[in-house]
Amino acid sequence: MARETWGNGSTGRDVRLACRSGEIDYSTAGTAPGYVQANLAILPYEYAEEFLRFANANPRACPVIGVAERGSPFVPSLGEDLDLRTDLPAYRVWENGEMVAEVKDVSDYWRDDLVSFVIGCSLSFEEALLQEGLPLRHVENGQHVPMYRTSIPCVPAGRFHGPTVVSMRPLVPAQAIRAIQITTRFPSVHGAPIHIGLPEAIGIADIAKPDYGDPNPPREGEIPVFWACGVTPQAVIAQAKPSFAITHAPGSMLVTDRKNTEFSIL
Repeated sequence: MARETWGNGSTGRDVRLACRSGEIDYSTAGTAPGYVQANLAILPYEYAEEFLRFANANPRACPVIGVAERGSPFVPSLGEDLDLRTDLPAYRVWENGEMVAEVKDVSDYWRDDLVSFVIGCSLSFEEALLQEGLPLRHVENGQHVPMYRTSIPCVPAGRFHGPTVVSMRPLVPAQAIRAIQITTRFPSVHGAPIHIGLPEAIGIADIAKPDYGDPNPPREGEIPVFWACGVTPQAVIAQAKPSFAITHAPGSMLVTDRKNTEFSIL
């Protein structure tokens, strides 16, 4: 069904149910305006404490907004009728640091020892950017935001270590300044950019070739603006090689019942 169906007027629950039924199988960018979107990282209990320490040590990339009980696919604080096994458009399944499957439902992979971490997502602050009239080309084009592994190391914790992943939005300089001001208000969903311009300074060799998402290089007069990204746990899982993990597929988020305004500090 067309993305526009899940735009203005749709709730987080509407989008979750559409994901559960298979009606939505694309990026959740632009769906259910006003509702918090989130990344997902699910790990066996033996890794949970270390991962939580890792997330707390890297709050820009991994701002945790919810944790499920061991073995539970539910996070009541984030939504009624919310099921982490079915309510995202796509998931990635990992074994020993290798992605072994990308699926639309992880019920068959669920285990009683899994602990789920729900992590704030930059798609949440995009509503505020759009309200200010700032252009978001990936939303306009129905694409995934481009994302890159960088040379910026995360603070390690236990077995978890690896590079920071960033999302990029091309803006003209005046727009970039305004974007910084706006996103500073949302520290729980990545906050202000961590880098502007000069992609090679953070280890990005070719801005036209993202590691995740769709290419969207800056046009003449634009500069790339980089925010810490909730895909960082996937790069870290690839390096730390836990025995098993489930994550969201990049761009395929959990849309919650919480409002973006609840996460603004102003």
